[in-house]
Amino acid sequence: MDLFEAVRTDESGVNVDKHAPLAVRMRPRTIDEVVGQQHLLHPGSPLQRLIDPTPQAGAPSSIILWGPPGTGKTTLAYLVARAGGRRFVELSALTAGVKDVRAVVDSARRTLMATGEETVLFIDEVHRFSRTQQDSLLPSVENRWVTLVAATTENPSFCVVSPLLSRSLLLTLQPLDAEDIRALINRAISDERGLDASVAFTEDAIDHILRIAGSDARKALTIVEACAEGARGTVPIFSQSASGEDNETVTRPTVSLHDVEQAADIAAVAYDRAGDQHYDVASALIKSMRGSDVDAALHYLARMLVAGEDPRFIARRIVIAASEDVGMADPTALGVATSAMQAVGMIGMPEARIILSQAVIAVATAPKSNAAYKAINEAIGDVKAGRGGAVPVHLRDAHYVGAEALGHGKGYIYAHDCPHGIASQEYMPEDLKGREYYTPTTRGHEELITRRLANVRSIIHQR
Repeated sequence: MDLFEAVRTDESGVNVDKHAPLAVRMRPRTIDEVVGQQHLLHPGSPLQRLIDPTPQAGAPSSIILWGPPGTGKTTLAYLVARAGGRRFVELSALTAGVKDVRAVVDSARRTLMATGEETVLFIDEVHRFSRTQQDSLLPSVENRWVTLVAATTENPSFCVVSPLLSRSLLLTLQPLDAEDIRALINRAISDERGLDASVAFTEDAIDHILRIAGSDARKALTIVEACAEGARGTVPIFSQSASGEDNETVTRPTVSLHDVEQAADIAAVAYDRAGDQHYDVASALIKSMRGSDVDAALHYLARMLVAGEDPRFIARRIVIAASEDVGMADPTALGVATSAMQAVGMIGMPEARIILSQAVIAVATAPKSNAAYKAINEAIGDVKAGRGGAVPVHLRDAHYVGAEALGHGKGYIYAHDCPHGIASQEYMPEDLKGREYYTPTTRGHEELITRRLANVRSIIHQR
C-alpha cells in the first residue's frame, strides 16, 4: 500500500486527502482524540458544551483561543464547527480584510435566516487584525449571526479590542508536554490516516523530534512526515527459500536518530530531560552563574534550550540562583529573575530564549553573596535544635482582651519614636540573645549594609 495514497474516507465519512500535510490528516475527529488541554475539556466545561451538539448545550458562545503554536487551537475550532453540522468558514488575519469579514457575515446571516444553519467563523492570528477589522465583527458576534472562534498566540488583553473580548469567552491553552507530543507522534505513525505503520521510528529518533519540536505538535508531525518521506526509498531485503529461490521480504523502513538529524538539519544534543544530562547541565548553568562566568552560563542555557528543556524549569533555577548566590549584593537581580520567569510563562518559546538570556546575564554578572542563604539555614538549624524559647513578653500580641493583665506588650518601645527609627530593646528569645545569623559581605550593595548593620546592632543591643 502506498504511504501517500490519494484519498481515504475516515469513519466519520469525511474525505481524508492523503496529499494533505500529516498534521492536517491527523487532526482529531472527535474530542476524545484531543491530546492535552484537559482543563478545557472536562465534562460540563464551556468548551465541552460548545462542542456538544445536543440541544441541552444551549446556544453557542464565541470564543477566543489563546496559546502557543501547535497546541490545538485550529483543531478545537474544527471540532466546534463539526458539532451539530455547522458551516465552517476560515479566514486568516494575514490576508483577510474588512470586506472579506463582511462578506462572510452577510452570507452567514442569509443562511441562518433561510435554513437555520449556523456558521462558525474561524479567524487565525486574530491579533493581526486592525482595530477596525475587529470592530467589524462586533454586530455579528453580539447578534450571534456567526459563532466566532478566534485564535491567537498573543495575550488577548493587549491585542483584542475590549468590546470583542467582552462578548467572547477567553480560553487559555497550555503548552503540550513531551508525553502529549509523543502520543501524537505514535498515533501518526500507526494510524491509517497517517503513516499506517509503513515506517518505523527508533526511540532515540522520536526523542530527538521531541527535543526539536518542544511543545509544538504541528512542528513535530511535520518533522515526522519529512523523515518518513526520506525513508520511503529503503531497498527491500531478499532472502532465500529452502529450494534456493529468492523470496522478497519487504521490511518497513526505519527512521533513525541520524535520519532525523538530516531531515531537520539540527544535530542531536546529548541531553536527557529525565536523566543525568538534565541534572548535569542544569548544575553547570547554576555553577557558572555563581562563578560569574557569563559566557559559560550562556552556553549551558543554549544547550538546554536547543535540547528542548522546559523554559519554565530554567527560569525557576535562575530565580533561585538570584537569591541564593546574589542575594543582597544586588537586590535587583531577584526582581529581574522573577520578572523573567513570569514573562517566559506568558510568551513561550522561541522568544523566551531572549528573556532567559537577559536573566542569566543579570545573575552571572552581578556581585555575589550567599549571606541570605546561610542566614536562613542557620536560623532554621537553631529552631530544629530546640533553641529559641518563648517570645519575649514585651513583643507578644497585646490586642486581645486579657492580654494586658498577662503583661503582654509591657515595656515595648515603638521604633518609629526613636532616633534613626531604631529602638534599644531585645528582640531575640532569652536563650538566643546576641545570636547573629546574617553576616553581609563587602561586595556590591552589601558593603553599604555591612556598615549600617554594625551601627544598628550596636543600638539594639546597647553596645
